[in-house]
Amino acid sequence: MITPLILLSLAVSSNAQPVTRLKELVTIEGVRENQLLGYGLVVGLNGTGDKRQTFFSAQTLANMLDRMGVQVSPTAMLVRNMAAVLVTANLPAFAQPGTRIDIHVAALGDAANLQGGQLILTPLKAANGDVYAVAQGPVVTGGFVAGRGAANAQTVNHPTAGRIPDGAIVEKAAPSVTPGPVIRVQLRQPDFSTAARVADAINRRFSDQGGVAKAENSGLVAITTPAEWRPRTAEFMAELEGLTVMADRPAKIILNERTGTIIMGKQVRISPVAIMHGSLSVEVQTNYDVSQPAPLSQGQTVVAPNVNVAVKEEKTRNLVLKNGATAEELVRALQSIGSTPRDVIAIFQNLRAAGAIEAILEVI
Repeated sequence: MITPLILLSLAVSSNAQPVTRLKELVTIEGVRENQLLGYGLVVGLNGTGDKRQTFFSAQTLANMLDRMGVQVSPTAMLVRNMAAVLVTANLPAFAQPGTRIDIHVAALGDAANLQGGQLILTPLKAANGDVYAVAQGPVVTGGFVAGRGAANAQTVNHPTAGRIPDGAIVEKAAPSVTPGPVIRVQLRQPDFSTAARVADAINRRFSDQGGVAKAENSGLVAITTPAEWRPRTAEFMAELEGLTVMADRPAKIILNERTGTIIMGKQVRISPVAIMHGSLSVEVQTNYDVSQPAPLSQGQTVVAPNVNVAVKEEKTRNLVLKNGATAEELVRALQSIGSTPRDVIAIFQNLRAAGAIEAILEVI
């Protein structure tokens, strides 16, 4: 089956320039999320928890019961309604104590299903070992298991992983860098042209303060906070986020052979070139013929292989691109003559090797 070819191209009219807010282009250095990790137990499962092979879940339950004054040996219990899980979360920048955040829960042992389970009190730690949040609550899974046994059971999605919306409470303020006299912003996609335009937009906005911004490299812009804005750093950052910049991006073509998708920009140009493309296929088939002897004869039944070789060569298809042709026009021309995604990808790769197209070619 031939995958249909899908072409996506983004066009910008000549009367409007693509501009983007700084909020989408940059992040403040030191202001970021922090990952948290915890180990806990999910209880209340309907016999779908960890089995005897997962011994550490029984050890965890025994330790928890011991802290509550109930002493029981881990080897003396057989509990199928609990599961050991890993709990992960992202702690937002400037998160204050009392803020609730979402958490993700994933089975650590051989539990079959976390549906209907309840996560009990679980501390969430950062890489330095400090506890920044505490998680607890009912687990919401995106899948389920119906039926019993391996032969007559139906599984949808992944019932051994789930999440708890607002399932953790922040207990300690997030480690974030407070913007000071000099603020450094990082470009999400480093580019020298974009960094220079960001610095120029900031200097034009605060022209009465002199040059307050400077592009240090392709991914970092240093901004000196004006004296009148230093008591109001948050308002100054809000003012910066609202500035618009025309971001510059290198010409890139994304090819996905599996889905037949091609994504490119309008600025991708192709040099004058002639393209000739054809295909040769060779198919070898082996059929086994049975030779049956006549009745009452002394012959034997013989199986004889019959090998057939078929060669099919398509006629060469010719395309001539004049000066100023775009990659989009090439793809549409190839579509009109019935080219497959495999043909288009092969042609683009050969064009890049011949130096006829100045763009980054990425096959995914």
